[in-house]
Amino acid sequence: MAYTWVVVADSTRARIFSAESSSAGLSELETLAHPEGRMHDRDITSDLPGRSFDSNKAGGRHAMEPSTDPKQELAIEFARTIARHVDAARVKNDFEQLVIVAAPTFLGLLREQLSNTCRKLVAFELNKNLVQQPAEEIRSHLPKLIPAIS
Repeated sequence: MAYTWVVVADSTRARIFSAESSSAGLSELETLAHPEGRMHDRDITSDLPGRSFDSNKAGGRHAMEPSTDPKQELAIEFARTIARHVDAARVKNDFEQLVIVAAPTFLGLLREQLSNTCRKLVAFELNKNLVQQPAEEIRSHLPKLIPAIS
């Protein structure tokens, strides 16, 4: 059983590391890929927006805007996938605490998708996009001793 899991993510990729102690180096366990996150808006939405009548009596029509940005929806979907994966590992007791490193916007999305139980296991968060960095570089951005959950 790994003591700490370190999840390093952005909207297209998540890398999961383990650290056997609070001062140990990181060992990469797995990578989750989300290539859809690299798609352009025009490739995500294949249809024109719907049309609607104006609410006034003039009867004009206008195009309806989507309620959220398609890329944002894909990022939320990937954050949900990561959160489910982490929660399944928590149920199997694969880790005792969690460290999350993610780009600021994606960190917020990931935080929202984590279950309450997983949120309680988060010992440290870092809002930096380090997903492309080697394990040694990622570890250098974390505290010398990963804090224990109080």
